[in-house]
Amino acid sequence: MNPNRRNFLRNVTAASALLATESIAKPFNIIKDLKKISPNDKIRFATIGMGIQGHSDTKAALRSTPDAEFVAAADLYDGRLTRVKEVFGKDVFTTRDYRQILERKDIDAVLIVTPDHWHDHITKASLQAGKHVYCEKPMVHHINEGHSVIDAWKKSGKIMQVGSQRISSASFKEAKRLFQAGEIGDINYVESNNDRFNSIGAWNYSVPTDASLTTLDWDTFLGDAPKVPFDAKRFFRWRNYRDYGTGVAGDLFVHLITGVHFVTGSMGPERILSSGELSYWKDGRDVPDVLVSILDYPKTDIHSNFQMVLRVNFANAGAIANNTRLIGTEGQIEFTENNLILTKKKLPKAPGFGGYDSYNTFAESEQKEFKKQYDAQYPDDTRKAEPAKEVKFEAPKADDAHANHFRDFFDNIKKGSLGVVEDPIFAFRAAAPVLACNESYFSQKIIKWDPVEMKLKKK
Repeated sequence: MNPNRRNFLRNVTAASALLATESIAKPFNIIKDLKKISPNDKIRFATIGMGIQGHSDTKAALRSTPDAEFVAAADLYDGRLTRVKEVFGKDVFTTRDYRQILERKDIDAVLIVTPDHWHDHITKASLQAGKHVYCEKPMVHHINEGHSVIDAWKKSGKIMQVGSQRISSASFKEAKRLFQAGEIGDINYVESNNDRFNSIGAWNYSVPTDASLTTLDWDTFLGDAPKVPFDAKRFFRWRNYRDYGTGVAGDLFVHLITGVHFVTGSMGPERILSSGELSYWKDGRDVPDVLVSILDYPKTDIHSNFQMVLRVNFANAGAIANNTRLIGTEGQIEFTENNLILTKKKLPKAPGFGGYDSYNTFAESEQKEFKKQYDAQYPDDTRKAEPAKEVKFEAPKADDAHANHFRDFFDNIKKGSLGVVEDPIFAFRAAAPVLACNESYFSQKIIKWDPVEMKLKKK
């Protein structure tokens, strides 16, 4: 890494540590050529990839602001292009070739909602074409793609938001506020899980009866992935395969890590270890359906060192409670996208004695001497803990995290500001540990990561 780039990243690191109440710090406010869009103008956007999330993102974008106008869509399957016109109107331009969208001067922004292995390619092409970019998580398919996306964003002067929308929920914002207020003391442990027990939840999505080499572009779908014969399951259930997706870590861990980074202000872990297996869904997929990862976070100026344990189980026939717990020395914050419970507990200063304790094995004379010294050292007011308290928070019924995330994106486009809540640096600091979770699982090794420089450490 050259000195100028190293200094640049260090400046970004320093800026990112200064967390605003509502968003991540704005590292690239040095860029002067961002063009504001007139308040009277519509922001014309296109969606590249009209699968499940493509439809969901497009609808959320339209909910987020009346200033957004959906004008074009690209997808490699003809049936989805037909469905776009059925759902969003016959005037929406559709194409198999995303490059036709990037060539259009009347499109301001693109939503990139493709399989993971296309994220970096289309993101960089879109930025180079002068488009603002909303890219689904994880931002990249491989760790070594991260810096090139960040560099492309920096050079473009365009707005880029990555799509882990949970952090735009009222619940996550409240968790952040409580954490920064010191309500749980020094953080020491995080536990987060996202389990499922159904076939569709395990990515076995429906395959259309007309799927063929005629109705979809198989060669373009493969892209830089290994060339294999046509398989409709690989196209419509791409998350099941390493060549195109990033497994449970890239689909779900990324939300959990993004949320913890948003709440704590952390830049990331320095040590990652994973263990798991393909337990239940032995349907040809080559990624695990049970995965546990342990991530060790170093002490920084804004939080103590802590350990995070992430779990996904796609065959959980037991009780499922998908939540995140931030545990500290004075309490815990347990939260989901829609609600939060703060539990505060504080130990008394006096340690106590007796009960299941060595005190009872002392000679009677020593017990008397011990109690005498204990009473002198610990007055009555140090022997009782403050009463435990519980504070509950529920997101307003109208809260729409998905729309909120897009509103942040479009607002920054209108203002010509680089202050989105999940910019490429923040997003890569979440994506890289996720990809390291996979690397640890497949290599059966501990992965070491530099969260400041954002690079793998040498062995």
